Amino acid sequence: MAKVNLSANSVPIRETRLGSITGFDGTADALVTESRCGIKEKVRSFSQCLGCSTSQAACMVILVQDAAVISHGPVGCSSCFHEFAFTYRVNSPLRDVEKPTQRKIYSTNLDENDTVFGGAVKLAATIREAYERTHPSVLFVLTTCAAGIIGDDVESVCDEAEEELGVPVVAIFCEGFRSRVWTTGFDASYHGIARKLVKPARERRTDVINVINFWGSDIFKDWFAPFGAVPNYITPYSTLERLSRSSEAAASVQACPTLGSYLAAALEQEFGVPEIKTAPPYGIAQTDRWFRELGKMLGKPEVAEKLIAEKKAEYLPKIEALRAKLKGKTAYVTGGAAHGHALLSVLRELGMTAKGASIFHHDPLYDNDEEQGDILAHGVRDYGDVPNFRVCNKQEFELVNALNRIRPDVLLARHGGMTLWGAKLGIPAILVGDEHYSMGYEGLVNYGERILETIENDEFVKNLEKHAINPYTKWWLEQAPTRFLEGNCELTTAAVNDREVQV
Repeated sequence: MAKVNLSANSVPIRETRLGSITGFDGTADALVTESRCGIKEKVRSFSQCLGCSTSQAACMVILVQDAAVISHGPVGCSSCFHEFAFTYRVNSPLRDVEKPTQRKIYSTNLDENDTVFGGAVKLAATIREAYERTHPSVLFVLTTCAAGIIGDDVESVCDEAEEELGVPVVAIFCEGFRSRVWTTGFDASYHGIARKLVKPARERRTDVINVINFWGSDIFKDWFAPFGAVPNYITPYSTLERLSRSSEAAASVQACPTLGSYLAAALEQEFGVPEIKTAPPYGIAQTDRWFRELGKMLGKPEVAEKLIAEKKAEYLPKIEALRAKLKGKTAYVTGGAAHGHALLSVLRELGMTAKGASIFHHDPLYDNDEEQGDILAHGVRDYGDVPNFRVCNKQEFELVNALNRIRPDVLLARHGGMTLWGAKLGIPAILVGDEHYSMGYEGLVNYGERILETIENDEFVKNLEKHAINPYTKWWLEQAPTRFLEGNCELTTAAVNDREVQV
């Protein structure tokens, strides 16, 4: 059954489309097994924080070079958008973008009156003003919770503005209350792009491969060159022209299926661009599979085998040397689903022991319904089980509890707000924003050297632990990390009254 319906103005949320969950406690192998049997959501009786779909949608469209982005809601809903503008400029050297264009970000600034009388008139005026100020090639309108609650007809306003201005005006329905799974925002932005911007192919090109990613370094240029192809990156640093012609590519690959699953499926289902469905190349075993699948799809398996042999000859000796130095070291991983699973494979390929993980959500399968895309399943088969495996929905109080119990040698984190908890507990922590940094054979060397350097230079975090104040009580740190997960909470009034409030 097709999961992509571009005739609808919004994308079904991940909970209903993929059966995604945000609560689990067990082992990695148990999660893989239960996912195949229709795993059910476990809700929390207490939540500390959540990610917002609107910010994830903004993350994708703000990085389109010739676009303007409008947040339709209170101005506070766009308060986090500056980080994507910052990311755009800071990471531009990774893509050889010499002169990154200024980001064009606006808010309709809905107020109390608008929530009563509606904000459609204000939205139309904002679209017109944003266009007159910056003359972008495309405008994206992101809906917020306020816009969704008052029921503004955003689609009609955008259609009318598009006809008036003569440029695409794309409505992206990404209200935060739609889904517990924040990555639904990625799907929402890509739904809008596939629905309004991607055009039917004028020609089929064998020399272009779509790469759906965040903002990593340009490693795919070197990887694709032996196959006679170049990458078309979606969406960081892309343009309207390149997005519209992504239907002409020979194939689509992803750096992270959590991010790119929906768009890759849309490009294959609606525009005939085949997707490399095997999991991305993290760890030697999976990198072998990925390059062979790429060679097979491009009709050049001999090129893939030659590339694999050359890469292994160059990097395996370095990987073996790192394994000898990292043997016996332990690590804990926290991050988004697919990339968190990828990091588990990387550290175990380097000879380290995975003591556990706090992953933000879990997708039993992605939009292509292919088990070969399941990075976690590959990791379990290639390297064995992972204990203390939790799906935590970004609940930092659960992460702190787990780290306090397990005390690994290093914490690997995908998001900056998580690394400080390792430091406060005297655990060295690594944040690598470039998701390509650990990909492929060379990525194992990159990450291994980074891990080794971090572990060997732990004096700062050891001193910090002696002076840091932990906001969590002794009572909480003595509980199981999943105390508030469905089926685990038996907290009584007496227990609340008796607990200690100081660590």
